[in-house]
Amino acid sequence: QVQLVESGGGLVQPGGSLILSCTTSGFTFRNDNMRWYRQAPGKERELIASISATGRATNYDDSVKGRFTISRDNGKNTVYLQMNNLKPKDTAVYYCGRVGVGGGVREWGQGTQVTVSS
Repeated sequence: QVQLVESGGGLVQPGGSLILSCTTSGFTFRNDNMRWYRQAPGKERELIASISATGRATNYDDSVKGRFTISRDNGKNTVYLQMNNLKPKDTAVYYCGRVGVGGGVREWGQGTQVTVSS
C-alpha cells in the first residue's frame, strides 16, 4: 500500500536549520508532484512548498520563500524540505502529500513536529 513517512523534525533554536525527509513507497514516485504542508496549533493546514514530478519546478508560500527549499530524489523515492533561518512562527506539524490527478492531495504522511524555541 501507499506509504509516506516524514522524519527529521525536532526542537531547534531561532535561526537554526532542519532538513525534513518524506520517504515514500507503494507508488511510482517519479510520476507524481509532491507538496509540503504544515499545521500550527489552532490553525488550518497550509501549503508551503510544492515540487513537480521531475523536480524542475518548485513553488513556495511567501511565508517561507527564501528560507525553505524543497527538493526530491527520484532514485530514493524521497522528497526533502531544507529549512533555514527558522522562526518561532514556523512551529507546526509538517506533512508531506502526494498530489493526485485532480490537483488535491490523495495521500498524507503522519507528520513530523517542528518546534522553534529558545
